[in-house]
Amino acid sequence: MSHTPAAEITLRFLAEPSDVNFGGNVHGGNVMKWIDHAGYTCAANWSSAYCVTVYVGGIRFLKPISVGDLVELKAELMHTGRTSMHISVSVHARNPRDRQRRFTTHCILVFVALGDDGKPVRVPAFEPESEHSKRLNAYAKRMIELREQLRAESRSFLDVMEG
Repeated sequence: MSHTPAAEITLRFLAEPSDVNFGGNVHGGNVMKWIDHAGYTCAANWSSAYCVTVYVGGIRFLKPISVGDLVELKAELMHTGRTSMHISVSVHARNPRDRQRRFTTHCILVFVALGDDGKPVRVPAFEPESEHSKRLNAYAKRMIELREQLRAESRSFLDVMEG
């Protein structure tokens, strides 16, 4: 039986007191860790392989998350390369006693699938079907172009830093 893996996953949990920062809200580093976990889950599910994060970009902290909030991370496959997967992760939070969700954070990650030998392996191609997934796919392609420009512009600076 052939099974097409899901191109999206959702993780839900309560923000715990150990997640708090000095300001009384959830620490941004914890949110980043959660985003990486959600992205990894989506990438590993799609590729059926161990995956490593190779890029994190465009992270936006829009609203705080409070201790005790119900946190929801939605990770969606945006685009695949030969061995890479672009994943969009959106974070929402709400007090579990009400239904008003807040869009708190967004980020794009790129993962590469690895084989048992630690070398990149081919991933199944992603073909967007819905209008939403087509928009995400176009956005990922635009981000690839912008990263290439940034890499070219920063190369001389990074060369100096290595020397």
